[in-house]
Amino acid sequence: MPLDLSRLRNGACPCLSGEQYEQCCGVFHRGDAEAPTAEQLMRSRYSAFVVLDPGYLLRTWHPDTRPAALDLDPDTQWRRLDIIGTSRGGPLDSEGTVEFAAHFSHDGERGVQREKSRFLRVDRRWYYLDGIVG
Repeated sequence: MPLDLSRLRNGACPCLSGEQYEQCCGVFHRGDAEAPTAEQLMRSRYSAFVVLDPGYLLRTWHPDTRPAALDLDPDTQWRRLDIIGTSRGGPLDSEGTVEFAAHFSHDGERGVQREKSRFLRVDRRWYYLDGIVG
């Protein structure tokens, strides 16, 4: 399924970096580069939800916890990502956590998904392991 880039506002990256999608999370989604930190992986995964890219989400999910498939709801509109805090997760770390709030709307209702996500770095590549929703 092609990415739904029509969901981008003026080509801006949904992760709110201030960069254009093609030069920001788009490079990770295309496979041109690997996210250098756990936070950047979190941001690129959020952007993958926005542009409906389940393939990227599965590729960046640790094999020990990755589901066999992932169906994204095209009726969910992801609106904003707030990074609340990070712990470790730098280019030289092997693990890290990112706490975030992802704002969305669905069927006219607004909501927020809050999660503290855990990430592992294996062979210089970051993976999403799991998260505590709350």
